[in-house]
Amino acid sequence: MRYRLGLLLISLMTLVSCGKDNSSGIPNISVNFQAPLSDPRYSKLNIIGGAVTVSGYGVAGLVLYHNPNGAFEAFDRCSSYNPGAKCAVNIDDTGFQVVDPCSGSKFSLADGTPVKGPASVSLKSYYIQVSNNTIFVSN
Repeated sequence: MRYRLGLLLISLMTLVSCGKDNSSGIPNISVNFQAPLSDPRYSKLNIIGGAVTVSGYGVAGLVLYHNPNGAFEAFDRCSSYNPGAKCAVNIDDTGFQVVDPCSGSKFSLADGTPVKGPASVSLKSYYIQVSNNTIFVSN
């Protein structure tokens, strides 16, 4: 009897721990975004250090950034501090960070890492590619 109870407990613990592999707690939602960089809404991405937000994709929208090294970054706007609140980060005045208006947390646009708490987990990142003057974001 104890043996069966032990197996049952181990099985339950295994099932509970096999949930999403997402350390940020931000849900995995399919993202498939593309847009021409010639579109005026995304013109800031044509310059190094430019950043834009996009609504309607991911959990709380996307933030796209053109890194000083020439690479592009894409993050979900949903703050990793309290993902259940789906609080969307906003680009700050410097253009190098985003701010969670709910908690005050700040994140680097270079890699999504938190630079000011209370957040301690990076923003959810997405795969991003630019080809033929079109930007593609997916997961």
